[in-house]
Amino acid sequence: MTATITTPQHESSTELFQRAEARTAHNYHPLPVVVEHAAGAWMTDVDGTRFLDLLSGYSALNFGHSHPTLVQAATEQLGRVTLTSRAFVHDQFADFCTALGDLCGKDLVLPMNTGAEAVETAIKVARKWGYEVKGIAPDQAEIIVASGNFHGRTTTIVGFSDDPDARDGFGPFAPGFVTVPYGDLAAIEAAITENTAAVLIEPIQGEGGVVIPPDGYLRGIRALCTERDVLFAADEIQAGLGRTGKTFACDHEDVVPDIYVLGKALGGGIVPVSAVVADRSVLGVLRPGQHGSTFGGNPLACAVGRAVVDMLATGEHQDRAAELGVLMTEQLEAMIGHGVLAVRTRGLWAGVDIDPAVGTGREVCEALMARGVLAKDTHGSTIRLAPPLVISAEDLTWGLDQLAAVVRGD
Repeated sequence: MTATITTPQHESSTELFQRAEARTAHNYHPLPVVVEHAAGAWMTDVDGTRFLDLLSGYSALNFGHSHPTLVQAATEQLGRVTLTSRAFVHDQFADFCTALGDLCGKDLVLPMNTGAEAVETAIKVARKWGYEVKGIAPDQAEIIVASGNFHGRTTTIVGFSDDPDARDGFGPFAPGFVTVPYGDLAAIEAAITENTAAVLIEPIQGEGGVVIPPDGYLRGIRALCTERDVLFAADEIQAGLGRTGKTFACDHEDVVPDIYVLGKALGGGIVPVSAVVADRSVLGVLRPGQHGSTFGGNPLACAVGRAVVDMLATGEHQDRAAELGVLMTEQLEAMIGHGVLAVRTRGLWAGVDIDPAVGTGREVCEALMARGVLAKDTHGSTIRLAPPLVISAEDLTWGLDQLAAVVRGD
């Protein structure tokens, strides 16, 4: 008797998408694209259709897909050791923490996994510092945050969000947060009390639509925090690590926060890596058993993270983001009055407000998809663009030409 071998029939993007939607919690509303492989700034779906990626995994893919240096670092580490837990020390740990600390100009590094974990860690550290160093009365520590913020999806974080989609239906929420208008330095000054432990701010609000604060805002926060004995915690998870043409978005105002909150691009789009980076006077308040993560700072994460930091240390990718950002800004500004109401850019990062007469942000992204370009909408009629820093000028121009055609109605 001869066995019959059945070759699995190839499923189309549509079939795979529908099957995924049928068995997945609908916490996302993805575009109907099913990616099979990717390299650089390009992704290819299971049908063989190529798409230019102008989202970069919300800046997690600053160095593009399958960057050879990062893939090599991951591949070499995969064959050695991938997890020890923090119960032991592995041979990648010291080098990663030293390199990242040096990049930030800080003493200590606390590695975690996701951006939300890093923000939660910064909150805990700020409160602990407030009690042990500043002398805030027990359980009275407050952290000032900004309206329009997006710091993650945990219950603590969404409790101080003003986005109803993020917040509604998930209470009750933790107290201890004071919200002030983003970009309003006077409001921060008025909100600071003897119980204020930290000001937690995105130097540029990504999820809000790449919202850039007024000039001097970050310098003003730095001065206020120094004067009033308050920690300045900068959430650079989306804005940092080369995206804006500088290593950190705070660098545009020559500001150094007390706490850097990092993630996304730190893992090179290969593994989740995040970190809180600060001086010993801040992170030194933690003692064994008070905070941790089984996977935080694992060998694979540290190997990839170290390779990312080494790439950033050359300044090459920051310079490229700044240079290509000029090109992107020029092309986007030319669309104002032709289907676009306003644009906000910093480096290779843009928020584009679409004229509602053209359509919603979602509808524009669907039209772009049909033209081979992938982007993401936010807040109705705004789309975000975050091309990989390795994108060519020719590919960037072509992608923006597709956007211009969509908003013109071609």
